[in-house]
Amino acid sequence: MPAGAIAVLNAGSSSIKFALYDATPEETLLFRGQIESIGLAPHLKAVDGSGATVAERRWSDSKLDHHTATDEILKLGRELLAGRPVLGFGHRVVHGGTRFARPVRVDREVMAELARLIPLAPLHQPHNLAPIEAIAAASTVPQVACFDTAFHRTQPALAQAFALPRDITEAGVRRYGFHGLSYDFIVSRLRELDPDLAAARLVIAHLGNGASLCAVNDGRSVASTMGFTAVDGLVMGTRSGALDPGVLLYLMEERGYDAKAIEDLLYRKSGLLGVSGLSSDMRTLRQSSEPAARDAIALFVYRIVREIGSLAAALGGLDGLVFTAGIGENDAATRAEVAAGCAWLGLVLDASRNAAARGTISADPSRVKALVVPTDEERMIARYTARALSI
Repeated sequence: MPAGAIAVLNAGSSSIKFALYDATPEETLLFRGQIESIGLAPHLKAVDGSGATVAERRWSDSKLDHHTATDEILKLGRELLAGRPVLGFGHRVVHGGTRFARPVRVDREVMAELARLIPLAPLHQPHNLAPIEAIAAASTVPQVACFDTAFHRTQPALAQAFALPRDITEAGVRRYGFHGLSYDFIVSRLRELDPDLAAARLVIAHLGNGASLCAVNDGRSVASTMGFTAVDGLVMGTRSGALDPGVLLYLMEERGYDAKAIEDLLYRKSGLLGVSGLSSDMRTLRQSSEPAARDAIALFVYRIVREIGSLAAALGGLDGLVFTAGIGENDAATRAEVAAGCAWLGLVLDASRNAAARGTISADPSRVKALVVPTDEERMIARYTARALSI
């Protein structure tokens, strides 16, 4: 009988991505897919390892929530695996707080601790935990929580600190950093692709609808642009990124914003969407002739370049820049614009390599090596799940 499988679930606010891998050292992808538009008009699509569609379904009933969506994924998984057992479920959990610095097998105590972290990530953590609860109610298969914050627990204390009274910081208000599973995967790939660079001073640019940068030295996180929450740092699709807190006081005092209105503004109405007034999608903005679309792109790039300078200072220099995630992997124009802004660091792109969008994209004389490396958070979760369960 074929080997068992590792199932991975990556739950967002309105979607659940899933993947099934062979529980073997090769980590062969068997199937992957997602249910999107949960709560509106849910749509499930799954493909096999070659990308061929193997299942597709739509629901007109918007009452499908994260728990019932997980049930649908479990049902589909059983059909696709055709009797092959699932040996473990791995989950992306945004926040691990100060306690969880590595993946952990989930039990009641762990679930209680993760629930206590909901105030630190109220827009993400409840959705991450919902599939774990649904699976625990339907199965005895072990589950593993893998944390977006864990990779950054190696940062120096100064890099994690806010200049706030100690009673606040000791209660857990500090810079945590996110996208850690993506950064961890990129480091592991670089060890295969370019071991010397993997041991050097890097900035990894995870540029997608959510965007951040991470300074990495010898494979360890040194500093990151995201802080206490995933709204800090760079301009994102609909998130503002770094903002003077005085702006929030102004909005509260002069415009009557309450906490809910501020949350909606920072997370859903700002970023590329807010500046352009058009779209949060970089592809749409690139195709637009509207001046506001160009302004949004320019601000997105400017903030990336400025933060790369900050992280280069934290590293004491820069040897490599790695682009990943949706925009980083697919938008050659953004890569070229960022590289032009980093020319002072000695970064020079090769135009034809940049257009090819894989591997090294810097010119041979460039003092800073630039690469495009596709990320795979689900594979990283599967890998960690297998290790945690000794599979």
